[in-house]
Amino acid sequence: MQTVKTALIIGASRGLGLGLVERLHSLGWNISATVRNPQRCDELRAIDGVKIETLDIDDSASVQALVNQLDGQVFDLIFVNAGILGPEHQSASQATQAELGQLFMTNVVAPIRLAEKLVSQLRPDTGVLAFMSSILGSVTMPEGNEMALYKASKAALNSLTNTFVCSLEGNRPTVLSLHPGWVRTAMGGPNADIDVATSCAGLVTQIEQFSGKGGHHFVNYKGQTLTW
Repeated sequence: MQTVKTALIIGASRGLGLGLVERLHSLGWNISATVRNPQRCDELRAIDGVKIETLDIDDSASVQALVNQLDGQVFDLIFVNAGILGPEHQSASQATQAELGQLFMTNVVAPIRLAEKLVSQLRPDTGVLAFMSSILGSVTMPEGNEMALYKASKAALNSLTNTFVCSLEGNRPTVLSLHPGWVRTAMGGPNADIDVATSCAGLVTQIEQFSGKGGHHFVNYKGQTLTW
């Protein structure tokens, strides 16, 4: 009998994180999901059997509390979805130190810090560590000037992920930097190309197809390889 797969979704109160939980739940996975405020995740709570954990990914004490809570658990998937758009102006000349610090902590440093603490809990040989990246994180992508700071944070996440993967010793897991497409979420806006369900179905397909392959891959929800 095949063992039920287990997933940890970081940042699952709404949007793509919630969509990932819904998709995996429909496929029979056991899911743990994190939120910053457990009192403001009614849609997540409505999904039967999902274990909800509290996490502020920027706070080291909160991160350590989650690590302690999850000690000994083994996951087939750890998906770090948490992220922010950054200041509305998206201008390097206008950005304050606090705005840049918040953006790069949440989108770049905190995901890797968390991954460093949890990567050993991936299932050997087949476990997948995924980061929610973006095609805007490709330095070959000239478009998206209206999201300049967000673009920079995703490029930095890709770079730091690459460094993290290279630092791993022994049997390295499969690591995915995933572009979800332009999705109709609070961040993507109402005019985006696809809905959350379409994106998440594609993302989960890539997770399943890349499981066991090893290495670090930058792909979109359709499985197309993206340039760094």
